[in-house]
Amino acid sequence: MGTVSISALEAEWQRRATAVAIAAARKVVTDGALPSGTPVGRLSDVEWGWLTAAILFGWIKTRAEQATSEGLDVEATIRMTGYDPNPWDAGAVSAILPELANAVTIDWSKPLSDWSQETMISFLLAAFTLIRKATIARDLGGGTITNRNPHVMAREANAAAGGSLLAPDELNDPLM
Repeated sequence: MGTVSISALEAEWQRRATAVAIAAARKVVTDGALPSGTPVGRLSDVEWGWLTAAILFGWIKTRAEQATSEGLDVEATIRMTGYDPNPWDAGAVSAILPELANAVTIDWSKPLSDWSQETMISFLLAAFTLIRKATIARDLGGGTITNRNPHVMAREANAAAGGSLLAPDELNDPLM
């Protein structure tokens, strides 16, 4: 009798995680959180949030089960998505984009095919350096690697949620 390959075992866990994620999404509907038969185009942001959370939590639960049963690192197992590009890497790259635009002096009006070899090398090295810092910060919790102002981020989050354009701590001015 042959042995099961690691890739076949991993594929089985991915299938299980996907099945659990789908079941969790269906449970949101069958438990009455969403009216059955509602067209997806009519779902509110809150309803999409319920579905998304159910899917993510179901998938993560199964991957954590895999890590536990196989004696693997839980976080590393959850990060193994099987997608290319990996969403964990795409997130790290996305985080560096504002900084990357300022990391090198480039005439952004030129098409990429018109960049000189030196410009291309400079750009790619700057990107490589920032991506390396981002993945280290992501993997080791080494803090932020971009210079985004927390007040700006708070204002953007508040505005996206329909709230004030003030950061919460901006309202803490002492009375005179």
